[in-house]
Amino acid sequence: MAILRVNPTRMELTRLKKRLAVAKRGHKLLKDKRDEMVRQFLLLIKRNKALRQEVEDALSTALAGFVLARVAMTKDALDEALLFPVREVVISVLKANIMSVNVPKITYKEIKRDQVFFPYSMLTTSAELDSASAKLASVLPQMIELAELEKTCNMLADEIEKTRRRVNALEYVMIPQLEETIKYIRMKLDENERGNLTRLMKTKDMIAGREANYKKCKRRATRSPF
Repeated sequence: MAILRVNPTRMELTRLKKRLAVAKRGHKLLKDKRDEMVRQFLLLIKRNKALRQEVEDALSTALAGFVLARVAMTKDALDEALLFPVREVVISVLKANIMSVNVPKITYKEIKRDQVFFPYSMLTTSAELDSASAKLASVLPQMIELAELEKTCNMLADEIEKTRRRVNALEYVMIPQLEETIKYIRMKLDENERGNLTRLMKTKDMIAGREANYKKCKRRATRSPF
């Protein structure tokens, strides 16, 4: 692991220690966030899978009914029967927050124009068209919920991937690099300290030797010639 290009000083060591502490705390928070998002993602995926199956079954039944109605009726009669809608839906897209991820929250309000459920006469249409229209109308809330769930799952999956990359970058690159750099600075500081101690001891020995020589010379100078 390559170390950072810094000066091996005590000030730099203190700064890197603080940076390492922040990196470790951020790593823990991001890891907890990733785990919680994965947990919620799995719950949403299970609900999405079950709801998709329900919607596909309902749409298959409705489309089969329309096929049977097309067989029993002419194309012009079928188009005329479905030309005027009897219901209107107003859809609102809001935002919800899941672990700092803004996901869509879709709400809808149904506006009925009349009390009549079907927009066509019962005398000129087949029973298959009635059942197909009712089935298709009943599956609308599920389709809206499915669209909301799938968009939420996609956004959560993207955020989980981004968080996973940040966690890996901190765990396998940044934190080891900071630890190696701190270790290098400590080694350099210890080496400098040992060098200073060796120089001090050598200087002390030199001073002690000079003092001994000075005292020896002084004794010779004060010694009487008689």
